[in-house]
Parts: sequence; structure tokens; C-alpha cells
Amino acid sequence: MRLPALPLIVVAQLFGTSLWFSANSAGDDLMRAWGLLPADLGQLTNAVQLGFIVGTLTFSLSGLADRFPASRIFAICALLGAAANAGFALLADGMGSALAFRFAVGLALAGVYPLGMKLVVSWVPEQAGHALAWLVGMLTLGTALPHGVRFLDAGWSWQATVLVSSGLAVLAAGLIASLGDGPHLARKAGAPPLRLGRVLYALAEPRFRASALGYFGHQWELYAFWTLVPLLVGAARPGPVSGPAFAVIGIGALGCVLGGYVSRKAGSARVAAVALAISATCCALYPFLKGAPEWLLAAVMLVWGASVVADSPHFSALSARACPPEIVGSALAFQNAIGFAITMGSIALTTRVWPDIHEQVAWILLPGPVLGLIALWPLWKPGRPL
Repeated sequence: MRLPALPLIVVAQLFGTSLWFSANSAGDDLMRAWGLLPADLGQLTNAVQLGFIVGTLTFSLSGLADRFPASRIFAICALLGAAANAGFALLADGMGSALAFRFAVGLALAGVYPLGMKLVVSWVPEQAGHALAWLVGMLTLGTALPHGVRFLDAGWSWQATVLVSSGLAVLAAGLIASLGDGPHLARKAGAPPLRLGRVLYALAEPRFRASALGYFGHQWELYAFWTLVPLLVGAARPGPVSGPAFAVIGIGALGCVLGGYVSRKAGSARVAAVALAISATCCALYPFLKGAPEWLLAAVMLVWGASVVADSPHFSALSARACPPEIVGSALAFQNAIGFAITMGSIALTTRVWPDIHEQVAWILLPGPVLGLIALWPLWKPGRPL
């Protein structure tokens, strides 16, 4: 008996996106073995981001994301990502080869994350905000998963921890290949042909622009925060960081799911606005808490971790709703590409200045949620229909 479509996609997304931060879970070991600095770990993360950007731009501008079944693209890319991640664990011997393998992982993830969102919309379009909340929650848990595996291991090498993610991605490919595409979002007779660059016309729609610009502000904060979590935890308390890092990142899954339930009545735009406001408040306050009791720092970081990603699925739902159904896959991939290009700047900047300013790095993240909140105003302002 097969699982219903949504739970199956959610589980596959959890397994597939565990590839994303698998290298970060081995950060301490890599810094010792290869003599790396925090900025070098930022480069490894950015290699994944760059690969993802190149991949999503290719899928979106060419229309490939809507030319072939999303399930087929997802399955193939999950397998390719698993292979590249295994290459990083088994073959990389320094930053040069490691960056190449991490770039390949990002390239493969371009066919996993946005195509997973398209699969959700193709199966349950009437529950897009709630369903995508589960999907992004699994992306968040997948991001945290390598830290959790690292925390639970019994003397495993870092390579073994990284390889767990490859095995999970192979399982994800099998799950989605067995599911196939949903009945919705099929191309209608008479729909405009998928010409090169047609996705850019989505930007002419004011609702899509508002959602996309809000998403871009959100992205300035999100991935830099996830990259910095082990450093922030290490500065706040002595001892291993894997367990607390898993908790701070992983609680974002709960924030996504709760936001999805609230969106059924409040609407996706308002849920996104509240999440942006909470994470902006955490950015503004955190540097003032240096030297505060450990329990207070932990509480603020958990609130921050829950809110920083809770808005993400609602930007995707709003954007999918605002653009023509025949280009949903391309539009989401394009929005992802620009958003992840922005993450490269914030990751590079924050990891470079961390040794000098430590907790004050939060203030560098602050403009992201603030500007995102302003951009989203047309969609959540009081008096607008839900």
C-alpha cells in the first residue's frame, strides 16, 4: 500500500535535501584535517548555492522544469546529487576537489527542491500554502539532519556521516519515481509555447513581484543564519555543537508546519509577514544578549530558528498562485535562483567578518527580513481580503 502523495513527497524532500548541508556537519573535522577557517566553510556552502543557482536558472529560463515530468527530473537529480555527495566524502582531499563536488551537489539539488514544490502543487493545489509548509519543513529538517546524525554517531568518521545523506537521497529518488506527477498543472490546449525566457513575463504580475521580493529579503537572512548556527552555538556554550545546532535548525520544521496550519485562516501573506517580523526582532536583539544566561540565549536561538524559515513556503505558495499554471515550475525555479544568489553574498560576508565581530553578525542579517516585510506589504496590508 502506497502512502498518499503529500506524505510521500514530504519524506522524499527530507531525504533529498539532507545533501545540502552534509559538509557543514563535518565542519570541525574538516577545519582540523584540512586547516580550514570559518570563511572556508562558507565557501563550501556557497559552492552548493552556486551550483543550485546555475541549475535553477537552466531549468527556468529553458523551460525544462515544465517540459518533462517533475517526478522524473526529481528522481534523476536526487541520484546525481547522491553520487556527487559520495564523491565529496570518498574522493575529496582538499578545498579544490571539495568545492567541485559541492558545486555538483548544488546543481543536482536544483532538480529536487523546486521540482518537489511543483509536485506538491500538481497533487494538492487547493492546499498549496499548508502543503508547501510541510515540504519546506522537511527541507529544514533535512538541513539539520546531518548535524543530528553527527551528534548521534558512535565514533563514525565524518565521511560516514556525509554518506548517510547519499543513501537517503537514493531512497528519495525511488519514492518519487514510484509516485509520478499529479493530475493538476497539466498543459492546457492552446497554452502559449514554452519559449526560452518566457518565465520572465511572470515579473510583470504585481503579486508575483511582491512575493518574489519578499522572498529575496528572507533569503538574505536564512542560509547565512543556518551556516552560522554552529559558530553561534560554539560562542554561546562550551562543548560539542552538533546537538544544539540540530535543535536550532530543526525547530524550523515545526515553525513551518505551525505556519501552514495558521495560513488556512490567516492567509499565506500574513503568516509570512509575522515570521519576518519575529526573525527581524531576533536579529536586532541577539547581539545585546552577549554574556546572558545560557538558557536565555538558547531560547532566543530556538525562536529565531523557528521563525527564520516559517515564511519560506508561503512565498512559494503566493508566487505559484500569481503566475500562469503552465510555467509554475519555471517560475519557482527562477525565484529560487535569484534568492539563492543573494544567499551567496550574505554567507560570504558573514563568515568572513565572524572572527572580528562574532554575535554582532546578526545585524548584518537584519536588513533582509526588514526589506522583505516592506516588499510584501501589498499582499498582507490590513483590509486586504484573505
